[in-house]
Amino acid sequence: MKSNIIKSSALLFTALVVLSSCEKKKEETAAPEIEPKVETFLLSKEKLTTELRLPAELTGFQQVDLYAKVSSFVKTLKVDIGSKVKKGQLLIVLEAPEISSQLAAAESRLKSMEAIYATSKSTYNRLYETSKVEGTISKNDLEMANGKKNSDYAQYQAAIAAHKEISIMRGYLEIRAPFDGVVAARNVNLGTFVGPAGKGSDLPLLTIQEQSKLRLAVSVPELYTGYLHQGDNMSFNVKSLPDTFTATIQRMSGALDLKLRSERVEMDVHNTKGNLLPGMVAEVLLPLNAKDSTFVVPKSAVVSSAEGIYVVKVVNHKATRVDIKKGREIEDKIEIFGDLSPNDKLVKIASEETKEGDVINE
Repeated sequence: MKSNIIKSSALLFTALVVLSSCEKKKEETAAPEIEPKVETFLLSKEKLTTELRLPAELTGFQQVDLYAKVSSFVKTLKVDIGSKVKKGQLLIVLEAPEISSQLAAAESRLKSMEAIYATSKSTYNRLYETSKVEGTISKNDLEMANGKKNSDYAQYQAAIAAHKEISIMRGYLEIRAPFDGVVAARNVNLGTFVGPAGKGSDLPLLTIQEQSKLRLAVSVPELYTGYLHQGDNMSFNVKSLPDTFTATIQRMSGALDLKLRSERVEMDVHNTKGNLLPGMVAEVLLPLNAKDSTFVVPKSAVVSSAEGIYVVKVVNHKATRVDIKKGREIEDKIEIFGDLSPNDKLVKIASEETKEGDVINE
């Protein structure tokens, strides 16, 4: 009996020793957890070049609506829609009988006043020559003759001015092209009553557009205005044509539209083939080239959270959050601005789980 107890105790002790040995081996076998390696990169500057697609509109380089200056009727119509015209070319002849009558009356008055002035001038000259002989002509008669001459001269000048005014009005009856272009619209027919006021003035007689040279106008959002400069080249397309066209920035407004918060930028397009038409909507490809180099990082290095936008900087193998502002984005890259320096070491794939002061195993 006693020997059985001793045997049982020995077996229990052996089992405990074996169990303890197994636990020890298990602990030795389980290696301590190793922090995963974090991919980092050195911060550097580069010029980020992007492209911006915006809608734009083509318009004639010059465009004018021609109206009638005086109340009249259309007597002759020498052009129609699509007619190509040259500067100074006669387009429309208007008829106003009352102006012709006024011109004839002004011419008669002018001739009459010219004759009266010539007579009074001649009289004064004769009296003046005669007065050189003492006692022949009284001083009062000479002064009256001089006054009559001056009065007739003033009347003569008034007749000249009146005749000139009527002649100018008569010139308004001929509508001429102010520049080389194309007739884009015609709103009158022969016999139509036109004038500076009333129903005849609602629409222009003709609309002339210069189409050999066009303006391409685009409104650039405020965010991108600093990347464009006068002289920059760009390309554009229109839906109706398969070709890609080029243009150069010629004018920038230098101010933002208060409604759109954008700057108007204009380019000149030489329409040598005539296949581009005013009014076409174009899609412009604007190159946005940065003036200076900026810090450019992979998008994965930027963390956007409720705590802000930041990158994780590695200093002495520890994480440091650096607040930044984002710039332009292109594909998998993004511009960043903040308290950073070239060759700073940043975490390539950052996340909110990385806390300030965490050890970074590179």
